[in-house]
Amino acid sequence: MTSIPSSLFKAYDIRGQIHLLTPDFAYWVGRACGAVASEQGIVKIALGFDGRLSSPALAMALAKGLVEAGISVLDLGLSCTPLLYYAARHQAAGSGIMITGSHNPPDYNGIKIMLAGVTIAGDALQALRQRMIAQQLPLQDGGSIQMLDVVADYVVALEQQLPLAKPLKIVIDCGNGSPGALAPTLYRQLSCEVIELYCEVDGRFPNHHPDPQVAENLLELQATVLAEHADVGLAFDGDGDRLGVVTRTGKIIPGDQLLMLFATAELAKQAGHVLFDIKSSRAVAQWVSQLGGSSEAIPTGHSHMKRRLRETGAVVAGELSGHFAFAAWQVDDALYAGAKLLQQIAAGVDLDAELARFPISVSSPELQVPLTGSGHALVDEIRQRATFPSANQVLCIDGLRIEYTDGFGLIRASNTTPVLTLRIEADNMHALQRIRQELANAIAPLPFPEIEE
Repeated sequence: MTSIPSSLFKAYDIRGQIHLLTPDFAYWVGRACGAVASEQGIVKIALGFDGRLSSPALAMALAKGLVEAGISVLDLGLSCTPLLYYAARHQAAGSGIMITGSHNPPDYNGIKIMLAGVTIAGDALQALRQRMIAQQLPLQDGGSIQMLDVVADYVVALEQQLPLAKPLKIVIDCGNGSPGALAPTLYRQLSCEVIELYCEVDGRFPNHHPDPQVAENLLELQATVLAEHADVGLAFDGDGDRLGVVTRTGKIIPGDQLLMLFATAELAKQAGHVLFDIKSSRAVAQWVSQLGGSSEAIPTGHSHMKRRLRETGAVVAGELSGHFAFAAWQVDDALYAGAKLLQQIAAGVDLDAELARFPISVSSPELQVPLTGSGHALVDEIRQRATFPSANQVLCIDGLRIEYTDGFGLIRASNTTPVLTLRIEADNMHALQRIRQELANAIAPLPFPEIEE
């Protein structure tokens, strides 16, 4: 059997550089997933892959492993994660596997796994690795591969659920990621005039990296929205499960403020619960409370978000990173979230005016400190020894979120890269600098990154 590096098994998925995540490795993942699926009575699994140059070979090898484990593979070919989720829910009883490196560099790739509607993450992902090591991978007859095309069904489903009150002029930037094969068709079907930026799928990402949470990746989107007098600009990551937005005036909307926009629309229809990740602004809870809703902070990670959405019956869940899931759709689908926002604009909502209503604060960007050892072990050590003299409380649901009367600080280990993630929000710059000093003392002797004022 091939090498099974522990470094590939992240918190939410399998991910790493392609010299480790090889087709041979993918084959054994397919065998292991097939074995687990068979034990659960699952007979069909949908399979898709993104536009990375390494993805077709990985998908072919993984499909071979599934077939040899007795699974009927519904092969979508090149697709984005929203399309894979749709096929899994409607054609494979909630079971699907997506080959995607998301927003990582071109020499990375990954495998996202969902069985019977549940994302395989955390302990379940580690159990999959142990199964591979122990070679508990029985061969079974009955496996097959069948090509599946659900694009038309997906487009019709969104068109029926999210009709627009009037046509809009929009700019979409897919960053040469796999959403480019679907997004223009979808939004034109929703009666939009669509101006395309980098919708040709190209796994080399020759124009800019497909990560809409990095401001420099949105520069051309901003310029095009302004030049074309468009109603809005939408940007997607490499596999289409994260959304970035630029208003008609060229303003980038942070993910937590996007969540507040979505919460406003959902809570206008019914009272409900809203989920926000630990990185998000305090303003989310404040705003939801003003609207008569309830809210809670949850760990960062799409698997946590979707699980808690089901458990609580929340109307919407979101992350600072741009993942969003709604009660009526259940999965983090950025194309769906984009259409949700278009509904608001078509109904007369001025995004810039809405943003001006939100509570005002100052904040740092997401800061990162490179690490050589375990980030989780370091955060646990900080939790035990550090003091935060002016804090009200320290939440430990995902790293350390230190709450103050006038702000919060975050110390968290990334689940995907070897870095310590830091963030600060405060009512004013004086408070931000005070919180910064307390966090700097807590992580010392590691250097605290500079914050531009």
